[in-house]
Parts: sequence; C-alpha cells; structure tokens
Amino acid sequence: MKQGVLIYGCYGYTGELISRYAAERGLQPTLAGRDKQKVEKLAAELKLPSLVFDLTNDATVERSINPFKVVLHCAGPFQYTATPMINACIKTGTHYLDITGEYTVFESAFKRNEEAQKAGVLLMPGVGFDVVPSDCLSLYLKEQLPDAVQLELALAQKGGRISHGTAITVTENLGHSCMVRRNGSLVPVKNGSLLRTITIEGKPRVAVAIPWGDIATAYRSTGIPNITVYNSVPKKVIDGMKLSNYIGFVFRWRWVKNYLIKKIKQRPAGPNETERKNAASFIWGEVKNASGKTYSAVLQLPEGYTITYLTAVRIAELVMQGNAPTGAKTPAQAFGCNFILQFEGVKRTDSV
Repeated sequence: MKQGVLIYGCYGYTGELISRYAAERGLQPTLAGRDKQKVEKLAAELKLPSLVFDLTNDATVERSINPFKVVLHCAGPFQYTATPMINACIKTGTHYLDITGEYTVFESAFKRNEEAQKAGVLLMPGVGFDVVPSDCLSLYLKEQLPDAVQLELALAQKGGRISHGTAITVTENLGHSCMVRRNGSLVPVKNGSLLRTITIEGKPRVAVAIPWGDIATAYRSTGIPNITVYNSVPKKVIDGMKLSNYIGFVFRWRWVKNYLIKKIKQRPAGPNETERKNAASFIWGEVKNASGKTYSAVLQLPEGYTITYLTAVRIAELVMQGNAPTGAKTPAQAFGCNFILQFEGVKRTDSV
C-alpha cells in the first residue's frame, strides 16, 4: 500500500522551506533530489529518510517514486523536469504536485487529464504562490459575476526578493513574447505593450502584462475566455521588456542564458527569514461581463515564498488524507475559492 510524501528538489531554496515546514507539521516526508551530499545533509538535520536519483532514466524515476502516495516536486525549471515526473506518477499511480508558475507546464498537464483519471491520480501543478492565491481569487470573482467574459489579475510585492530558482526560470524564458488568453486561446503580445494601473494600499501602481500561470489555470477554473495577468514592477523593468522585443534573439542563445544563470548563482539564494517576515504580497483582480459590469477584489498575503510553503504542505496533507479529486486540476477547482483564506496573514477585500 502506498504511503508517505516524497519531496523532490528538497534542498533548493523553496524546496528546503517546504521540507522544513512539512517536518514541523509532522508529515514525515522522504527528502529527495539528485545531489547526494545536499539531500543527505538536510535529511540528517531534519531526521528524515532520503533518496537520491535524477530524472534522466524513466525506470529509475518510476522505481524511486512507486512506494509513495504523493510526490511534491520542487526542482525546476519545470519545463524540463515536470514531464518525466508526471510520466512516472501516472505509471505508478502516485499523486503529483509541484510549485511551478510556467503556463506551458500547466497546459501540458491539463492535456493529460484523462490519463490521470484512468490512473486514479491527481495532477496539480502550481501548489504555491504560483498559483494558489490567484486561482482562488479568480474563481471567487467568477462566482460574483457569473457571466464574466474578461479577467484581469495583477501581482504586487512589498519587500522581499526572488530566489535562485525563480530567477533561473525567468532567465530560461527570456527572449520570448508575453502571452495572454484571448477568446479561449493563448496568443502572444509584445513584451511591455500591455500596461494597467492598479491601486494597492491606496497607492497607484503601474503593472505590465506577464505570462503568469493563470492564463492557463484561471481559464480552467472559471471558463473566462479573456485573461491577462500583470505584475507591478519599476519603470526600468518595463523599458527592458520593451527593448527585448528587438534584441530578444540574444537572450535565446544558450551561452547567454548560461552566463546569466552563473551570475544568479553568485547572489543570495533568496530572501532571509527577516526579509520574508517583513514582506507582503498582493493580488488584485477584476472581472467584466459583456455589458461592461465589473467586480474586483484584492488579496493581501504573506511574502510569496512563505505562502508557497504554507499552501504546498497543506495541499500535500489533504491529498494524503484522500481529500482531493483525480485528474488534472487547479487548486481552486479541487479546494474552492476560499481555500486561501485559512492561512494566517491572508485577507480578501472586495473593492468598492
């Protein structure tokens, strides 16, 4: 009988936060990854079992995960790592969770819904800040305006910084167009071309469209055919995005990506505990129907990596307890729009 949770990529910045919190919650996960020294060091510290394997050999992956009920996959970039793990989970009847925000990974997983249902497993990419809170907000807004045909979301941060893993994922996607959903289909738009001013804590912020995971997940959760996701960033970032429309081919060169990744790894791994405690995240959302009626709300949240370990571990617990559907699902599809409200520091406010 399958039992237990395997956390793969346990020693990455976010993977370690998740591993420590899972241990604190008494989940007793098995820690795994490809770097023997790093896996065993963390496992010894947390007094947890460990496994060492990479994702290059299908038979090895299947054999390694087969005893477990749930895999919580934390080793990105997921455009490279999700497929071999999902393949193994479907073959072995193991539930799959990950912390991606890459829309291509969501789209790929949704195409395997029937396979997952036949295997009796849940496929749920995006069980962290990408995309639990935004998915819950999207479904909430849809329930307030059931005939909505447009959804716009915007992310904003106060304090904090991004991790190595997030920065590397962004780097891997440099040189490509932004994506939005229009009339049910994903379509490219020029980087920096779509701007929206939002109000957070009484202050206006300029946000720019980004290819966030909700262009895939919110569409499945709500059925709304037109979705744009924005991020509040400094003007110099928006200017750089606009410039990338003309020199993007440079960032697609492998040697350029490798150089940037090397530089990323020389920085701190991510925000420290004090930075996480002092930071906050916000998600603004608005739906509109065909007649122009709108409804909007804002989610106030802890810092992004904090909300990630909180939601990822809670979802793993629910799946372990048998409280989750099978098939490829979004967090809000499985657990409802109010799921995010159970976590300390989360507040949802309807706009007037």
